[in-house]
Amino acid sequence: MKEQVYNFDLGLNWKLLGIISQIDRFDASWSTIEKTEGQSLKQLKSVATIKSVGASTRIEGSKMTDEEVEQLLNDIDISKIEDRDSQEVVGYFNVMDLISDSYAGIEVKESDLKNLHNQLLKYSKKDDWHRGNYKQHSNAVEANFPDGSRQIIFRTTEPGFPTQDAMRDLIDWFHQESEVHPLIKSAAFVYEFLSIHPFQDGNGRLSRLLQPYFF
Repeated sequence: MKEQVYNFDLGLNWKLLGIISQIDRFDASWSTIEKTEGQSLKQLKSVATIKSVGASTRIEGSKMTDEEVEQLLNDIDISKIEDRDSQEVVGYFNVMDLISDSYAGIEVKESDLKNLHNQLLKYSKKDDWHRGNYKQHSNAVEANFPDGSRQIIFRTTEPGFPTQDAMRDLIDWFHQESEVHPLIKSAAFVYEFLSIHPFQDGNGRLSRLLQPYFF
């Protein structure tokens, strides 16, 4: 695992480097765009939030449409969030909102990652036993087929000390690495995070929330 995290192929092709340069130039001009297009950006953020929450939770099996997600988020009544889909949507939205508002105070460290995971599953009683803590059981990534059969896509890091050690190595690498472009660095972090699958459930959702925060 260490070798996979630490070693990068820095000979990236020119096309990829060109795309990253375009992103850097756009990022540099963002403050000006924000001032001149403030109202439009607010509307765009609202639309993007709904689509992001809907798409990310549907990847995990939610059946809520973007319209249903929008209706739920416009009138959140915690006392009525009883079904699994609604619990996942509200939890995801709240963590997205938390990261958006407080990203400067969130650090890439175990306690902050565990807190975000705890908030992500806050409304799911089914996940009370494991939220905010590293996994206690193996959680290989499987594909479920229409005929009811399953196939293991890849095996993740074993629970217990192997997961703790792997996460500490990954976090240490993140703080020590200074040569890799932030966009590549964030993608590498998420790739290794998903390979470890440190939490019993919610790893995919949390990784998609973390990705834009790192860059």
